[in-house]
Amino acid sequence: MEWQPARSRPTEELWQRPKLGAALARGIANRCPACGQGRLFAGFLRIVERCEGCDAPLGRIRADDAPPYFTIFLVGHIIVPLLLWVERAWAPEIWLMSAIFLPLSGGLAVGLIRPVKGATVGLMMRLGLSDRDHGPDPLAGG
Repeated sequence: MEWQPARSRPTEELWQRPKLGAALARGIANRCPACGQGRLFAGFLRIVERCEGCDAPLGRIRADDAPPYFTIFLVGHIIVPLLLWVERAWAPEIWLMSAIFLPLSGGLAVGLIRPVKGATVGLMMRLGLSDRDHGPDPLAGG
């Protein structure tokens, strides 16, 4: 038995929830996690309201703080071992290390945030997490 929040009317999903692997892969590719056809982003990080392919209510999926957290986690696990290895192997000056690793960290963070947010939206769609309980049901028509 799956827990369902209280609703004023029974809703039927107009789109199928994707399998986990497909949802993550489609989100990483910046496509709709449900159908893989429509765009996921309207801007750099702003999610489209509805998928143009399957009409899934993507705008109701709020990833909020999870993608930056996951991005920082990934960047840290890439940069710190690399930084320690360079320090151990060549022992360069601190200014040189800063000149290399600060821009590298920023570039990795900017490069990874969008695919990570897409994967997070895909995961949330798979799990059925949205803010439908904080406002009118987007499928109810008003």
